[in-house]
Amino acid sequence: MDQTPQTAPAAATTPAKPRSELAETLRFLVKLAVIVLILRSFLFAPYSIPSESMLPRLLIGDYLFVTKWNYGYSRWSLPAGVPLIPGRILGRDPARGDVVVFRSPGPDDHDVIKRVIGLPGDTIQVRHGQVILNGKAIPKQRIGDFILPLTANFDAQKCGASFQDVDAAGVPICRYPRFRETLPNGKSYEVLDQANIPQADDTGLYTVPAGDVFLMGDNRDDSADSRFPAPIGMGYIPMERIEGKAVVTFFSTNGNASWINPVSWFTAARWQRIGEGF
Repeated sequence: MDQTPQTAPAAATTPAKPRSELAETLRFLVKLAVIVLILRSFLFAPYSIPSESMLPRLLIGDYLFVTKWNYGYSRWSLPAGVPLIPGRILGRDPARGDVVVFRSPGPDDHDVIKRVIGLPGDTIQVRHGQVILNGKAIPKQRIGDFILPLTANFDAQKCGASFQDVDAAGVPICRYPRFRETLPNGKSYEVLDQANIPQADDTGLYTVPAGDVFLMGDNRDDSADSRFPAPIGMGYIPMERIEGKAVVTFFSTNGNASWINPVSWFTAARWQRIGEGF
């Protein structure tokens, strides 16, 4: 009598262990942190303006985006300057007139924003408040005063008594003499020149070394820049310390907002500044 072979019982399947909700959250946060790190290091990074050294283009309370690929990458492209990139890779020189964010030299290094005035080999001098680039004066044209309302992040103490005024509506304002400079490459921008300050307006002759740039703030009498050696200023800046190029303002606040008053978050915003380029 034929016997039907017995089929071996199927191996019991072990039910998959449910994934921990905490573990999933941690995985997501790690992935998000890696994406943000890559974006901030190699593509875009936000930057806020803490001082008045770049008036009139940049106000205290402005927030802007910086593109990271324009001049190549170095350790200063990475958060906290982690030394993972030797020297500068894919390096390209900035153009005169570019507004750049860079890491200042010295033990108290921090992010700074200034305008590129001189490139390697350039000679620069300031005479009577006018920049002399490679022996030729950069045209400096007087234009209308720069007027800034006094607010929480730019008050009367920052403005100075001699520049304080009121507008037609009686609102307290700060009024600065304003000028337009035009570089040989056609780049044009506005600067402030508040007074005759010999150490800022009449300097020696500088020759920019290879691999460095000469930077100045647009608020010429209130900027610690390449005109002055450290610790008063910062001297020449190595290109490998440049982190990126300022491209657009994405938010701005006058400092009058209060955390306990949500309405003030909107009334303090300077909406007209959003989208301004360089």
